Amino acid sequence: MTESAAGPFRDAVRPLVEAMGGEMVDPDRAEGDDVVLSWEGRPVVAVRLPHLSDSLDHILAELERRHGMPLAELDRRTKQSVVRVLEQRGAFSVRHGVETVAGALGVSRFTVYNYLNRENAARGGSGGDAG
Repeated sequence: MTESAAGPFRDAVRPLVEAMGGEMVDPDRAEGDDVVLSWEGRPVVAVRLPHLSDSLDHILAELERRHGMPLAELDRRTKQSVVRVLEQRGAFSVRHGVETVAGALGVSRFTVYNYLNRENAARGGSGGDAG
């Protein structure tokens, strides 16, 4: 790949890297867990992936930008929607994920668990409380 073609490739992958909270570095600066992306057999860019806890912070910040306000200021229904999105993105598999999300939403851990249980019941997961 010519150097002039490398720029458009980097530009194409940049939104994905930024969405996941990663960092783009030159391939010759790649470290242990970095992912080197090649095009036409030549390394073009290395992607430094974030730690899981950093990813959760990045996702929460992105959700705040998307909603245009701090997550704690959202109404209950929207907070439930945020919890659903976070569950789909694996936020609760991160150590202290529930506590981190509860803090961002301005609710208790108990409330986050209630939102999760309500969502699971709505999907027919446990046949739990319909209310």
